[in-house]
Amino acid sequence: MSEPFLTIAKNTSNEMVIKKSRFICSVARVTSDEAAQQFIDQVSTENRKATHNCYAYMVGDRDQIQRESDNGEPSGTAGVPILESLQLANLHNVVAVVTRYFGGIKLGAGGLIRAYSNSATNAIHKAGLVQLVTQAILEITVSYAQHDSLLHYLKEHQIEVADEQFGATVQTSIYVDEDKVAAFTKLLINRFNDQLTIKKGTSREHEIPYFAN
Repeated sequence: MSEPFLTIAKNTSNEMVIKKSRFICSVARVTSDEAAQQFIDQVSTENRKATHNCYAYMVGDRDQIQRESDNGEPSGTAGVPILESLQLANLHNVVAVVTRYFGGIKLGAGGLIRAYSNSATNAIHKAGLVQLVTQAILEITVSYAQHDSLLHYLKEHQIEVADEQFGATVQTSIYVDEDKVAAFTKLLINRFNDQLTIKKGTSREHEIPYFAN
């Protein structure tokens, strides 16, 4: 079974104060390199007086694009810990920018790594997670005599009805996960003794709240 495709539920920011330094992590959903860079530029502009605006992002269905930057912090103490926080949460299509306002007390390499990692992780928790699922619309044409039974069957299987059109027959459109279309189509045909017709329509991206075990 493939891993769920997870991303953040909403764009958000979270602030921590560690030894008088302010760490503000801003996270956002993005679907391209350009969008990630625009968000980084936006946060950096809004925090132009900050000591550092470090970042990391992952874009693509297989995380084909991965970037990180320490933005002046010692090498490997900021960008990589932020990126690893995204990876540990199994996130995709997400950018995180951690803004630091220096408070006068040096943290050392280990302290910086923990600070940037924790800042990103806490922002991810605040944003929440969703699973993105590709769903197809199945257009079912059924007789009025079978309509109530169909609705009952769909409710039993927790299938969302997208729309219904009433004419000489009833056309009921439903959402089904793309990887379950073939199996569910077969179930419907068998259950209703081939007395309905099913046509596959367009697809959509559906978001399901995700809670890690």
